[in-house]
Amino acid sequence: MKKTYIVPAALACFLLGITVFMQPASTEPAAKRIEVVAHRFAFSPAEITLKNGEAVVLVLKSSDVSHGLRIHELNIDAKIPKGGTTEVRLTPKETGNFVGHCSVFCGSGHGEMTFAIHVVE
Repeated sequence: MKKTYIVPAALACFLLGITVFMQPASTEPAAKRIEVVAHRFAFSPAEITLKNGEAVVLVLKSSDVSHGLRIHELNIDAKIPKGGTTEVRLTPKETGNFVGHCSVFCGSGHGEMTFAIHVVE
């Protein structure tokens, strides 16, 4: 390689390195993860409290059969496969108490299976 190409090539590599490695860190904090386990015939925990406008990820796990979680007001409608996991991203936009229900028939106590989300300022 001729000397006339070495300096421009080195300068290009230097500028590329600055561009790639000097990117500003994300200003958005990572979403808090909250694990909720569904089992016949309850969610554990049965209720959680969130802050209005704060992003969270609900990590929904089934310890036995297929379950679901539906909370109309928060636009949540998730299916949780038997022994599996489903993640739901949520950023509440209003305060209040929101009650959800298991949305997949899981046995005789299915109708009593509820989960509450309390959203506060």
